[in-house]
Formats: sequence, C-alpha cells, structure tokens
Amino acid sequence: MEGDQYPKGFLGSVAEAAIKRPGRHDLGLVFTEVPAVAAGVFTQNKVKAAPLLIDMERLRSHKARAILANSGNANACTGEDGIKDALLISDALAQKMGIPSEEVLLASTGVIGQRLPVQRILDAIPRLSQDLSPSGLYKVAMAIMTTDKFPKIAIRKGAYSGQDYTIFGMAKGAGMIMPNMATMLCFILTDLMVEKEALQSALKKGVGSSFNAITVDGDTSTNDMVLVLANGLAGNRPLDREGISTFEGLLLDLMKELSRMIVKDGEGATKLVNIKVVAARSPKEAEEASRAVANSLLVKTAFFGADPNWGRIMAAIGRSACEFNPEMVDIYIDDVQIVESGIGLGKEAEAEAKLRMEKAEFQVLIDLKSGIYEYEILTSDLTYEYVKINAEYRT
Repeated sequence: MEGDQYPKGFLGSVAEAAIKRPGRHDLGLVFTEVPAVAAGVFTQNKVKAAPLLIDMERLRSHKARAILANSGNANACTGEDGIKDALLISDALAQKMGIPSEEVLLASTGVIGQRLPVQRILDAIPRLSQDLSPSGLYKVAMAIMTTDKFPKIAIRKGAYSGQDYTIFGMAKGAGMIMPNMATMLCFILTDLMVEKEALQSALKKGVGSSFNAITVDGDTSTNDMVLVLANGLAGNRPLDREGISTFEGLLLDLMKELSRMIVKDGEGATKLVNIKVVAARSPKEAEEASRAVANSLLVKTAFFGADPNWGRIMAAIGRSACEFNPEMVDIYIDDVQIVESGIGLGKEAEAEAKLRMEKAEFQVLIDLKSGIYEYEILTSDLTYEYVKINAEYRT
C-alpha cells in the first residue's frame, strides 16, 4: 500500500511470540506519535475477556497512544490471572514506549480458556517498538487473523477546513460472528481531529448498521471490539455539524465494507447473502424476522446447496418475534418471485431462483405486507468446511 493511504502519525509493527504455534506473526502493535482521542464499542456477551475489561475502564478517559493485539489466544475465562497477565504486558509495553500504561489498549483473539504465554510476549516487545512504520499497519491486519483467509482493510478520504484527512480501518473475523458485536476485532485510525463525544457517537451509530447487522454462525464472541483513534494530525479546526455528518458517513461506509468482508470470509463460506425484510410493523420486528432467517441452519444449508426451499424461510420468520399474516407474505430470490401471498409459485419459478442462488452473492427479499419498516442483514451459507474448521480449531 502507498504511504499516502495511511493516516498521519500512525505506525504499526508485528512480531512472533508463538502464542498458538510458531511460524507466523501473532502480535501486532498500533501506535500514534501523538495522543489520540479514543472510542470503543464492545461485545454484549456477559462473558468478557480480560483485555475488554481493561479497555472498557481505560476508555473512560477517551485517550490512547497504542493498541497491542494478539491472535491465537483470547485470554478469556482466565480469571484474575488473565487480568494480571494483560496488565503485566501492558505495563512493559508502556515503559518501552515511554507512555502511560492507561493509554495502552489491548485486544486478543483465539482459543478461550488458556493463559497467554506472557514471557514470550514480553520478549517480543523490543522488536515491536523498533520496527514501527506506517506500512506496518498492513502487517498488523495480517497478524490479527485467525481462521481468516485474507486481511481486511478499508480506507476513506475526506476534507474539512481545507485539510485532507484519512480514515484507515482493519478488521479480523470469520467465525463466531453474530453481533451484538460479532470473533471479530476492528481498529479504525484517523488523523482527523474529532472531539470525544462526537467520536463515540459516530462509532455507536455506525456499528448498528454495519458490524451489528451481520451474522455467520449466530455465536457472539467474548472478545469482540471496535476501537477508533483520532490523533488530529490532519490539522483541521473543530468539526461543525456538517463536518461531523460527513465524517459519520465516511466512517459508516468504511465499517460496512469491513463487515461485508467478514461475512464474505465466513469460515467455509461460499455464498454472501443479503436478507432483507420489508413492510414490517416496527423496526424491531423487521430485525427479528431478518435475524431468524439469517441464523437458521436449515436456511443456510439450503443456500449452500442453491436450493430455493422457501418453506424453511417461512418457518424461520414464523418462529421469530415478528407478527405478520402468513397468507400475505411474498418472497423473492434477487428478481425472481418464488412465493406470493404465502403460496409457492411452482417449479419453474424455483428453477429460475436456483440459478440466482448458484451465484457467490444474492438477496432474499421477504415482503410481510404488514407495515412500513425494513431491515437488512448479511449472512453466509453453512458448509462442510465450517464444520471441519471448528471441529479442529484447537488441534
């Protein structure tokens, strides 16, 4: 990636600590040369990993200088020992970088229930501090991968008060993906100057329509987080309402691109499917119906087999918390209608729909004819490979 693709003042580096197995970079450091305003959104799983508990407390100050992330070990369900391990690593990094420990944020992803190899991570910190560079940010995106097949990076450019700015985002995630917050990590960096309230608000708004609108397997991780750092080195004056609105739009667009990559890279996935429910009685009911279809194992296996088995879709919305009249429902696969007023349209329509479902991407549109509200969610198919990956995850 070209140097001008990175926001000013942000550096990255990677190292190997053989956390799960040797032979790959499994530690990544993101560092800002000047203090940054920070915001975060975290998993709503009641079981939260040690780094999340630490970050949630530290982000009360909305300040950060570094993010240290590891793959291969979640440092979750490790009790007080897991907290102590994370703090020891954080303190060592802070001392090496000459910054307060409270300005180091931590992220982990990988196997639950095992303690981190603390000494190997401590031994890697000198290299992390020495190898920092703008291009190192791309390497960090690779170091945080677990079962991901490719690094996930997105960039947006904007301008305000005569100053150009960059928003750079990286994410990892392929399995255990089901928001609220989906196992995924996302770090977003910008050289725009954004006040803390505006930054947290923009992040929270954007997450609802991006990372919280995807599902791969219906599982919510213990480690999910999205962190945003804004260091202000673009040199802009404080944002007015229009400037904030533009930034929110760019941030949302970037997060939607990253969340789409996560679903496309779903463990074993061969299809990316947009589930859209329209004409529901309320926003909540539209979401309930969409999620019921997107998380149905029977529906997802039908996607894998390119089988327009609309009965499974009807059954899924029928068991959701959405109220509707089954005799009014229409269902489409892309532009092909397969159900009208709750009745299937026959083999010819299904044959056309099957052709659409053989594509790598398609949409399922469900018209409830009950109201004015709609909701979209991205999902993937469920394949033999998903079972294989997760059956062998710890071996």
